[in-house]
Amino acid sequence: MKLPITCPSCEAELKVQSLLCDKCQTNINGSFDLPVFLKLDLKEQNFIMDFVQTSGSLKVMAQQLNLSYPTVRNMLDDLIGKIDTLKNK
Repeated sequence: MKLPITCPSCEAELKVQSLLCDKCQTNINGSFDLPVFLKLDLKEQNFIMDFVQTSGSLKVMAQQLNLSYPTVRNMLDDLIGKIDTLKNK
């Protein structure tokens, strides 16, 4: 299940307020931004995981996804653009 990143009521970006250690029950409270990776949708997260697992080979990814190399390259370029946008918010 994907972690929610937007408010279901007003659609504003959610922040993490508390971190808990299951072992000793230490609780850290504050206001923490979510990492950019978690702000991506599940398909984009999976693309990144596949990219890493193929050692960054778009050729191998294209074969695994049964897509052309230019299509996978465009997917990567779109993802890079989205990451840049999220980082600059």
